[in-house]
Amino acid sequence: AANIFCTERYLKVSVPPFLFEAILYAPIDDTNSTAKIGNGIVFFTLYKKEVGMWESLTLENASKEKLQYLRENAVLKAHEKAKEETEAKKVTKQEHKKYALEATMKLEEAERKRIEELKEQERQKVTKELELWKDQLKNVENQKKVQKEGQLHEEVEQLKEKKKEKINKTSIPSEETLKTRLKPTKGRGSCSMFSENLKEEQLPAPRSSGTIKINFTSRVFPTALRESRVAEEEEWLHKQAEARRIINADLSELKDLKEEEKNPDWLKDKGNKMFATGNYLAAVNAYNLAVRLNNKLPLLYLNRAACHLKLRNLHKAIEDSSKALELLTPPVPDNENARVKAYVRRGTAFCQLELYAEGLQDYEAALKIDPKNKTIEKDAEKIRHVIQGTMQNS
Repeated sequence: AANIFCTERYLKVSVPPFLFEAILYAPIDDTNSTAKIGNGIVFFTLYKKEVGMWESLTLENASKEKLQYLRENAVLKAHEKAKEETEAKKVTKQEHKKYALEATMKLEEAERKRIEELKEQERQKVTKELELWKDQLKNVENQKKVQKEGQLHEEVEQLKEKKKEKINKTSIPSEETLKTRLKPTKGRGSCSMFSENLKEEQLPAPRSSGTIKINFTSRVFPTALRESRVAEEEEWLHKQAEARRIINADLSELKDLKEEEKNPDWLKDKGNKMFATGNYLAAVNAYNLAVRLNNKLPLLYLNRAACHLKLRNLHKAIEDSSKALELLTPPVPDNENARVKAYVRRGTAFCQLELYAEGLQDYEAALKIDPKNKTIEKDAEKIRHVIQGTMQNS
């Protein structure tokens, strides 16, 4: 167990109970110099800074004051060197973190652009298919209309021919019809030839009316069924059932817990776990129970606002973010991060509701708290471009 201390002019080896100390004749390169210990021997390899012959290994005939000064100076230089190395390591570490963060941001931006391009391609594809489908419907309707017009024209021609035939038959009366005309009529039920002709030309009686019963299957999913949305509907129904199961499990679990465990913090942790797994409905229910127990914790409203954003409950997200900002008073450095999140989440909800002016105000409020946040600054700039574009279009 040896302790070796070496600088440019000072060398010390401490192996209790022995101590070796040497104030060197000239400076050495303490970085490249080495020391090997074994079998009770210390073997030094010292490299001179300047080439030349030394008169001796150590500085001889020096006063005690000079020796003390050299010792203290060696210790100070060692401390300064260690401090510089520590600072250099910190700077290197910060540069590595900065590089990693920039690389991550670039990757996320590239992924976001890729997803947007895919969405745009899908939208264009669906638009083209819809236009083709509309054109096909128009062609089918036109064909049906032409067929109906042809049928109507044929029916009209047939009716005209029938009327002509009847007129021809009635224009040349036979002997029997003449006899019937000359016969006297009796009673109220008698009628003339003209009334008989009218009876023959009367239209058939209308059909009897009736009702048709139609039974509709109740829909659980709020939108109409489409083949392209079947997977999403099944996933939504699965999450609904899972949320109900977790709510019931949470309630029974709360009954079985001890009194000290029935607190909002436990429910908040439960909601955080559900949010991390993507079960946002269960997380909302956990936060709801926590709010019932304690409605003065801003983090509960802040976390619930994040869940509502994921579920597209935008108005509820705005309400929870506003409530969190009310509770985060007075504004102090400890709640800066929470206030930034509240402003950003409320601004995001406003923008998704196409209320871009209100959303920009919240993003600018977040930038006042954290002016070095590049992500918020980029999002605010995008909102400004959207507002300028809408103004120009109007």
